[in-house]
Amino acid sequence: MLVLGIETSCDECSIAIVEDGRRILGQVIATQTEQHAPYSGVVPEIASRTHTEWISGVYQRARTDAGVSGGDLDAVAVTNRPGLSGSLVVGLSFAKGLALGLDLSLVGVDHVRAHLYAPQLEREVEYPFLGVLVSGGHTIIARVHDPLSIDILGTTIDDACGEAFDKVAKHYQLGYPGGVVIDRLAREGDARAFRFPDASLHKGEHRYDVSYSGLKTAVINQLDQFWDQRYEKSLSNIAASFQKSAIDLLLKRVSRAVEDTGLKRVVAGGGVAANTYLREMLGSLPGVDAVYPSLALCTDNGAMVAGLGFHLLRSGQRADLDLDASARVPGFRRTYP
Repeated sequence: MLVLGIETSCDECSIAIVEDGRRILGQVIATQTEQHAPYSGVVPEIASRTHTEWISGVYQRARTDAGVSGGDLDAVAVTNRPGLSGSLVVGLSFAKGLALGLDLSLVGVDHVRAHLYAPQLEREVEYPFLGVLVSGGHTIIARVHDPLSIDILGTTIDDACGEAFDKVAKHYQLGYPGGVVIDRLAREGDARAFRFPDASLHKGEHRYDVSYSGLKTAVINQLDQFWDQRYEKSLSNIAASFQKSAIDLLLKRVSRAVEDTGLKRVVAGGGVAANTYLREMLGSLPGVDAVYPSLALCTDNGAMVAGLGFHLLRSGQRADLDLDASARVPGFRRTYP
């Protein structure tokens, strides 16, 4: 089955064609980094307008790369939740047009589930496993039973991990995207220069949950309070210390989940899964088999949408042309519907 996947949930405009949920025949990922760099963050109106301008050309290039015509396709899968509303609508509208014009099956795909499927496009990863999604919009630890069934164990109670990276980078004028520049700058710094605190979550059951608002505040507004004056107060030391604290905070919860569930296979996904310190430390957890997508599949991409779409279609799920976009997915904290 040839499935065309469309991903426009944020600022990547990506379309891919995937065979039988595994083999990527062609993929284009058009990034809007240049458009949003002057604002040090994604501007929703610019994102949706740029998707509108680019999506037709991205579709043509992906089809050319794959060497297929519209008549060769069996279905179109499109991210319809969660994400920026305007961006989602662009991809969803284009997908509906293709489905109607080419008489294709249509299926809506959840962005979070798609990220946790991404490594399957490069190697066969046996289920079940512990999924760790770390991006600008989400930080989630989940038990993944199969491509279509996951249970949320923990999530962020405030900021996502990637969002904290972006805001710290913006405050110190390090550049954009924040995760990339902090990762690069941290390699030149000493993480012992600042000893930022872990999040203390006292109310309710938060064994696997994370919080990044306190860390972000400490790095931006309370820097001297956590500074070890034996080290220089340099941007590289700030970056290294912040990155270590942000990733260690997450890894502590992942370790708890590994211990409690007995799942030794941990699959990371999302933009922050490209972080070199995260990849190094996750792979060093005792007894853990750490699996990451390639860097190209850590970012938002159409291939993960097409891959997961194949499994949805095979299970009999189809969408009508009244399929709607949803910026948020309600009730995801414990069980992801």
